[in-house]
Amino acid sequence: MMSNKVSTSALAKLKELEPKQLFSQLRSAGYINRFDDAWLLTEKGEKFGGEYVDHTKFGRFIVWPENLIIDDDTTNHSHLTATQVGERFKLNAKKINQLFKELGWLQKTESGWQLTPLGATVGGEQKTHEETQNQFVIWHDSIIRNVRLKQTVSEFSGKDAEAHSTDRSFSSFRQKFSAKHRTLDGHYVRSVGELLIDNWLYMNAVAHAYERQLPISDNVISDFYLPAANAYLQFWGNDEGAISDKKRAEITAIYEKHGLTLIHVEHDEIDNLDSILPPLLRPLGVHAY
Repeated sequence: MMSNKVSTSALAKLKELEPKQLFSQLRSAGYINRFDDAWLLTEKGEKFGGEYVDHTKFGRFIVWPENLIIDDDTTNHSHLTATQVGERFKLNAKKINQLFKELGWLQKTESGWQLTPLGATVGGEQKTHEETQNQFVIWHDSIIRNVRLKQTVSEFSGKDAEAHSTDRSFSSFRQKFSAKHRTLDGHYVRSVGELLIDNWLYMNAVAHAYERQLPISDNVISDFYLPAANAYLQFWGNDEGAISDKKRAEITAIYEKHGLTLIHVEHDEIDNLDSILPPLLRPLGVHAY
């Protein structure tokens, strides 16, 4: 934590505001959001310098730069339904909710659409229809400018999202490790280990995406995404051997930070996928034999 960062209550004093008033301003601007009776820092709030602090006495809370700027110019202080979001992207509400689910922002339940913690960090707010009691989610209007949503809509619509991506590290990665291994389902992957995993998933009827961008603001690519489990699968290796402990720790920390489910296969486990993968997938509701 930087020494010039203060709690929301302390920041309210500096701004000569009541804490409740500042919390309201931060929420309206899309910097924080309420989820399960706790305040969550949103991607926008993190962009403007907010971060979490874990205190032995007070638990986890959010701190801010003393000179925090509350950006009101990019929001109308309103929330959008899935239908309204869809109108902006020329998609219907069903397709938008499906894309939100694919991004890990929603879960489909018997009572409707349920917000996830990750969805709350991009401005989602859980609602219940008064008459039907069906659940649905409304979204802070900043969702329209969310990079990952725009990228996913582009990919879904068949547009060349990669050409518009600012992720240069991924381009460098592609140049260093070409996708030269063709799998049974037609994917081209970058290592024999990934080929064996991809083929195993395909032969066991486990739907999967290869090299899926994580639904976060950072440019991070997962090896595999398993939509039925809303989980990511990482292979700790390549054709040159196992990846370094440092790189592994960096990758794992990103998943933990954003509450994303990660399962993994070690480099020396690649020949035992029939034993390794079923126990990892079963608790996630995916049964493969």
